[in-house]
Amino acid sequence: MAIQRPKGTQDLLPGVVEKWQDLEQHIRKICREYGYEEIRTPIFEATELFQRGVGETTDIVNKEMYSFLDKGDRSITLRPEGTASVCRAYVENKLYGGPQPVKLYYMGPMFRYERPQAGRFRQFHQFGVEVLGADKPIVDAEVITLVWDLYTRLGLKGLEVHVNSVGCPTCRAEHRTKLQKFLAPRREQLCKDCQDRFERNPMRILDCKNATCQEITQGAPTTLDTLCPECSEHFRELRELLTAAGVRYKVDPRLVRGLDYYRKTAFEVLVEDIGAQSAICGGGRYDGLVQEVGGPQTPGIGFAMGVERVLAALQASGQGSDRRPKEFVMFIALGEAAQKEAFSIVSALRSKGIPASIDLLGRSLKSQLKSADKAQARFAAILGEDELSRQVVILRDLALGEQIEVPLDEVKEDLIHKWEEEV
Repeated sequence: MAIQRPKGTQDLLPGVVEKWQDLEQHIRKICREYGYEEIRTPIFEATELFQRGVGETTDIVNKEMYSFLDKGDRSITLRPEGTASVCRAYVENKLYGGPQPVKLYYMGPMFRYERPQAGRFRQFHQFGVEVLGADKPIVDAEVITLVWDLYTRLGLKGLEVHVNSVGCPTCRAEHRTKLQKFLAPRREQLCKDCQDRFERNPMRILDCKNATCQEITQGAPTTLDTLCPECSEHFRELRELLTAAGVRYKVDPRLVRGLDYYRKTAFEVLVEDIGAQSAICGGGRYDGLVQEVGGPQTPGIGFAMGVERVLAALQASGQGSDRRPKEFVMFIALGEAAQKEAFSIVSALRSKGIPASIDLLGRSLKSQLKSADKAQARFAAILGEDELSRQVVILRDLALGEQIEVPLDEVKEDLIHKWEEEV
């Protein structure tokens, strides 16, 4: 039986991968404009990093991590998310010793063992930003505005930001007590996961998607009910800044996110028309995470967005590029002497950054013209024995259906001029 790709993974083939490239270009452009610099961390890390950073009460650590022992008997995990790795790099490379805040972004594959479904894979891809070393509400607002700006530029419709404050350790303790008191009489009716969370992290019960748990938690105390004055003021300023930036948002008291490290701000961006998985971005503030992974007390905030989900949203809304890469010129060379001459010209054009190609299979004129049309080339440059003897090239404009003869020693400069006019 032929070997197949692992379940929950995908092959990104030509015709599809160009959509990824377009999105990545938009991402890099907006990050430059906002002053964020790229960071690339290892795809695998010490398992302890995610146990300490993401939190042992999370589904990611409990159920979804790809962990294994390497040849040195060290426990290694394929990264399930990017924030913990960025914080580890911030500490290990002593970025806290330089100018603050440090504004970073990343793109790359993540890995979680979970049931594949629409928009959810075992190897998936995330774009995320992290700001380390600043704790003001304006930082939170900038992070949310960046992703709002990106989605708006991409043309996504039906966007809405959901925001909440999950408080700090001080006000979270009060919320924990009130929530446990509220849930205690019906604890046995909660799903098994939420029964486990009751002692370890009861706030996560508010985030449960189980219908029974959602019904039980109706009217439960929210984090907004117990915010301390500092957290309350932080959340008020954030909302005012989002309003000033024109970001459409909704306060969602049940939004707590699925990771243990969040403090104060938590947010998600939702979009219509991609099915059950309508959240295409999530993030929040994590002021204790850098310290948790061995660094100094450092405030931080960030988000991660699933690239697959954003592409699905773009497709559902009729946005995004459907283009495949277009050749500017395809040389059709017939005969060994003509092929050598054409290959020299193609090489010179490529050195100028002009998309140019030449047949590699020795096919007939008819087959090569079909190939040029299929590749959506703008021009076909035909050089056979007759043209070579007359020192000309037939230059056919495939968009207009017209053709002219160009002297062989002028065709390179002629194509360069045409390219400059087109771009």
